[in-house]
Amino acid sequence: MALKVGIIGASGYTGSELIRLAAGHPEISIEYVTANQYKGMAVSDLYPHLTGVYDGKYESFDLDTAIAKADVFFLALPHGKAMEVAPDILEAGCKVIDLSGDFRLSDPTVYEVWYKKEHTRPDLIEKAVYGLPEIYEEKIKKASFVSNPGCYPTGAILALAPLLSEGLIDTEGIVINSLSGVSGAGREPKPETHFCKVEGSLTAYKVGGIHQHTPEIEQYLSDIASKPIVISFTPHLMPISRGILTTAYTDAVGSTSLDELLDLYKLYYKGKTFVHILPRGQYPQTKNVAGSNYCHIGLAFDERTNKIIVISAIDNLVKGASGQAIQNLNIMMGFPQDMGLKHAGLMP
Repeated sequence: MALKVGIIGASGYTGSELIRLAAGHPEISIEYVTANQYKGMAVSDLYPHLTGVYDGKYESFDLDTAIAKADVFFLALPHGKAMEVAPDILEAGCKVIDLSGDFRLSDPTVYEVWYKKEHTRPDLIEKAVYGLPEIYEEKIKKASFVSNPGCYPTGAILALAPLLSEGLIDTEGIVINSLSGVSGAGREPKPETHFCKVEGSLTAYKVGGIHQHTPEIEQYLSDIASKPIVISFTPHLMPISRGILTTAYTDAVGSTSLDELLDLYKLYYKGKTFVHILPRGQYPQTKNVAGSNYCHIGLAFDERTNKIIVISAIDNLVKGASGQAIQNLNIMMGFPQDMGLKHAGLMP
């Protein structure tokens, strides 16, 4: 019998991706999708690409209706809203995968500083497992509440985890630059993401370590390194719909070589279906992972400056959000991790 799932907040880009991916999953039945402002509208009217894929209609959220219809819920809600919904769903005995930032940070005061919102359910933070499967798979297996990682943190953490786990880099002075497609800003129109503003232009934003994903990256890199990590992180907007290209610059500790680094990464991610380490001289491209749940990683070693440079590429809406959420559900339910996610990148 198929697993009954609900998607709360299904009118945004991550919500539509959840519907697209879940509809093609052999063990999932989508029983409940909500978007209060589109109540009664067919999902395919808002997203015509889902015509014939999912024929349901949006409902307004009602707790009793939700828990009567589904057993597992994806929360694709804005930051600050998931903490209003998650507690009651969990109390009803259902599983929750939250795609917002509400439960990613271990300290609620840090959340309040970076997200500019009061955290009303700090008691639930320690119950949420961080859903980066390549690092925390064993915890996810036992979880009923998973906090799905942010898109920028996914690309950055996967890029740096092997180096930090082996103590191969200086933990001070790590610089991370990430370039994201415009869909990362969400479906609601904004002046700064208008076509005329972004077409043919690259733009840095929230410069100077003020992006809300900074403490998330630092928290989990610190966990991997077993020591506090402070990074310099600068996000950029690029004129494409989807994708994140991350470049991390680090200082090597001791002697190393590119071949040794490539061997380390291949061993660290051995058996991790969705992380591919590219051969020497090849580097990730966002186009190669677009529409897929894969993360491509390439490495370089600059002997002149003694810097290890790591580049990763993901689709911000899939591995950076909805695909990773499905991957987490697979782990929680004991399904193969790649079930419903074995889609190659879209090329060209």
